Amino acid sequence: MKESTRIVSAIICIALVVFTIFAGKNGVLGEEQVQTDKDSLIIWYTDDTLTDYLSAMAVEYNEVYGVRVIPKLKAGGDYVESVYRASIDNNGAPDLYLLGSDVLEKAYMSGCAVEIQNVGDAVSPDTFPKAALSAVTYHDKLVAYPYYFETTALLYNKTYLKEMATNLVLAENSEIPENSGEDIDISELDTDLSEEELEVLIEAKVEEFIPKNFEQLLNLADKIDAPEGVETIFKWDVRSIFHNYFFVGGYVDIGGVNGDDETVMDLYNANAVTAFQVFQDMNQFFSFESSDVTYKQVLEEFIQGKLIYATVTTDALKALSKAVSEGEFTSEYGFAMIPDLTEDMITRSLSETNSIVINGYSDKKGRANAFAQFLCLGHGAELYEKTGKMPARSGIIEAGSPEYAFVEEYTYSTPMPKLMETSNYWLLMESTFAYVWAGKDASLGLKELSEQIKLQITGEEVVEEYINPVNEKEIIEYLDEEALREEALQE
Repeated sequence: MKESTRIVSAIICIALVVFTIFAGKNGVLGEEQVQTDKDSLIIWYTDDTLTDYLSAMAVEYNEVYGVRVIPKLKAGGDYVESVYRASIDNNGAPDLYLLGSDVLEKAYMSGCAVEIQNVGDAVSPDTFPKAALSAVTYHDKLVAYPYYFETTALLYNKTYLKEMATNLVLAENSEIPENSGEDIDISELDTDLSEEELEVLIEAKVEEFIPKNFEQLLNLADKIDAPEGVETIFKWDVRSIFHNYFFVGGYVDIGGVNGDDETVMDLYNANAVTAFQVFQDMNQFFSFESSDVTYKQVLEEFIQGKLIYATVTTDALKALSKAVSEGEFTSEYGFAMIPDLTEDMITRSLSETNSIVINGYSDKKGRANAFAQFLCLGHGAELYEKTGKMPARSGIIEAGSPEYAFVEEYTYSTPMPKLMETSNYWLLMESTFAYVWAGKDASLGLKELSEQIKLQITGEEVVEEYINPVNEKEIIEYLDEEALREEALQE
């Protein structure tokens, strides 16, 4: 080979080396080459609505801290298994990834989750509500960062409530002519109240129409005259555990406070049976087939003005905003916490917390922790504005805003349990709800559910003692009979 040829070849080789280094730093090469960059971080996620947001956060983090972050959208499926397999095979495994808190036990037991480096006590009761902390705690260790949540709230048509309140206030504060009959135009009644006084009374009545418990809701449904176009007062997706669980959430406990204690299995008790009876009573009052209702349908019917109340998840915020902007929905609306069962019995919604997990097999755990804190602590407001996801961090959503009802509900919610042995709990509970909704024995349904879950946990058959359901009417009648007998004996 001539000397000139050797020189040219050397120059070409040097140029390729320089280009390779430059391209790797500037993203010109393909994804596989970038993954080999020892300074980069890989984050996996499964929700494609986060793609643009995570990409923007990655760019910002690189600009500020000089660390390249590569977001990768992955299929759901057996997600933790994919993380584990990629880690073991050293094949593009993530350094951190987004995961539902209910799968954290599996992630931790497989080594794909480790205790977080909680620098500066960043994840604490000062920064997150109890539900968020419980969701990411496993055996007294914080094994993930709470990121965003999902739960339910009560949606109501405020325009309808104002209309009903106005009619009632005018009727209560006006003189109705004698022999006027039933066909009275409320708007034409005379009242001595000023406009300001009327407005105060109407607003107070509207607040009364936002039910604090389901007894109030049933009374309202029984007494008020619904506006024209309303087909039913209240509807929800009866088939969805997420929209039903609040009925019994205050009286069943699986896994304890953090959902990780297999010794805590309290599903069958008198209060839980009573709560299921309240759920069953809702069917007797509103009378619709669970198979005829989907969540999508409930939301559509509310937008069409056919409902006054509905239970919804956080996606309703975006759907309603879109409907208003496109002129499909012209009413005012509001959100409130899910009503309690009665004055004496509470409801407690189910919540799902999506978390950021540090892969235990990563050799960049420190950097991964730093980026996780950057996401969940420093950019909560942007997360909601750009994705509609409700940030788990406290203080992001302003009190008094429509969204705040979800924050309040989340604060008192029941996090999904983490126990792998109870992964089918939700399917079994959904079946129990369907059984009770169909009018069957609530106590028997809950008894069988408890026995099956305890069998899965302990490996031994358990026979629960049947709890005879007693409603308030029967209790009152029983007490009256006892009092009469006692009076007769004294006489």
